[in-house]
Amino acid sequence: MAPRHTARLAQALILAAFLGLAALLATTTAEHLAQRGIRSGFDFLLEPAGFALGESLLAFEPEDSTLRAFAAGLANTLRVALPGVGLALAVGILTGFARMGDNPLLRGLASAAIDVFRNVPLLLQLLAWYFILTDLLPAADAALRLGPGVYLSKSGLALPWWGEQGFETPEIAGFGIEGGARLTPEYLAMLLGLVLYSAAYIAETLRAAVEALPPGQRLAALAMGMTPRQAFLLVLLPQAWRAALPPVTSQLLNLFKNASLAVAIGYPDLVSVAGTSLNQTGRAIECLSIVIAVYLLLSLAAAALSRHLEARNLRGGHE
Repeated sequence: MAPRHTARLAQALILAAFLGLAALLATTTAEHLAQRGIRSGFDFLLEPAGFALGESLLAFEPEDSTLRAFAAGLANTLRVALPGVGLALAVGILTGFARMGDNPLLRGLASAAIDVFRNVPLLLQLLAWYFILTDLLPAADAALRLGPGVYLSKSGLALPWWGEQGFETPEIAGFGIEGGARLTPEYLAMLLGLVLYSAAYIAETLRAAVEALPPGQRLAALAMGMTPRQAFLLVLLPQAWRAALPPVTSQLLNLFKNASLAVAIGYPDLVSVAGTSLNQTGRAIECLSIVIAVYLLLSLAAAALSRHLEARNLRGGHE
């Protein structure tokens, strides 16, 4: 038998054994649950959830189905993870540039920020940001005014936004802020924590990739009249990006997975909804399976996009 056919047969046997073990585990678990009178299955997804969410991008009420609750939790996860990816990349590039700049003050501040955010566990950073936003900021009636119609307080960040009556500008009224849109402290803490933690790793990755380039390239760019910023953005960064792309995309993928820590500060993400549904229905295996499946699919989709970008980047480097 040809080696190729032997390898395919071995892979098929391994897959069959894995599927067989999974089926045996599922059957055995269902039998034990039935013996103990414990309901199993995913029928609970069509029943009313019976709980509310503190905030939701997707409209949700307690009488809606549990399936819609999971969808709302997933929407909240993507609501913080997708902007986090773009902001982490931008902050990481800026911090990496400052880390390698000629200004001693900026270089020192960037180095200190990278060391702090890389070496403090993300969970502690999330708790710290949540404490700052909910305990150290003023109440809504004495909110900090950051700009026209932009207020920051214990209630979160109020921003001008479109409402039922058109474009609305927030205003302090009585003991609160009316009008516009509001980002809750839980959302802001998650976004700040994810962005700064991931940006620190991205900055170090870019720094290492840039410093691996021949030093003469930067000197040549400066000799041609470019500023240090132009030399970094136009000459060094495009070349370093080819080497930095795999670890950077891996870090951005980790940002998606780290979003599961939102439950620690009360942000109603997918994991939080699964935990509440588990307490309501007792379907531990089913709720955990949904969370695992969703995060697995998100990770596989992100990994596929990463491989596509790396392949495209590699082809571009050979042209």
